[in-house]
Amino acid sequence: MDLHKAVFMDPNILLGIVNDHLRHECRDLHSLACLMEVDEFMLEDKLARIGYHYEPEINQFSPDL
Repeated sequence: MDLHKAVFMDPNILLGIVNDHLRHECRDLHSLACLMEVDEFMLEDKLARIGYHYEPEINQFSPDL
């Protein structure tokens, strides 16, 4: 999959892809953003629109409470 194009897909699908890469390949959001060749703030903003935020302690996007 061409990861830098993934940010243009449905945000719910993007959430699954992002969390999978964070879980298995990337040590933090910055390394994921580099891998995907996207701005990490843009990633956070897109996922915030569907009610998710990045939690560095667990290295995952989690639902807002």
